[in-house]
Amino acid sequence: QVQLVESGGGLVQVGGALRLSCAASGRAVSAMNMGWFRQAPGKERELVAAIKRMDGSTYYADSVKGRFTISRDNAKNTVYLQMISLKPEDTAVYSCGASLSITFYYTPSAYDYWGQGTQVTVSS
Repeated sequence: QVQLVESGGGLVQVGGALRLSCAASGRAVSAMNMGWFRQAPGKERELVAAIKRMDGSTYYADSVKGRFTISRDNAKNTVYLQMISLKPEDTAVYSCGASLSITFYYTPSAYDYWGQGTQVTVSS
């Protein structure tokens, strides 16, 4: 059983920065495809960044490229999402997901475990 615990959300002004953490237990993050998703009110959950199990390569949604960075610390079994130059449209509940699949997927349904989510609010 994998457990994921997120932290680091909060209220920040436009242009500010936050770092989200997703601490995993039960399985190594390097053995799972790990994704950061977000869901804003009235919108579907979307994948914003992911780090792949096989080679540690990363994926970013176009809307966050150049502003968000996903990384993992294998020793701490934790995945991070560094967010800079935040915009009001980044406001959402951010959740980390873990997929045990060998194949990398973009869709939330492919992820097996989820954290509780953390609110990120960007105020103008």
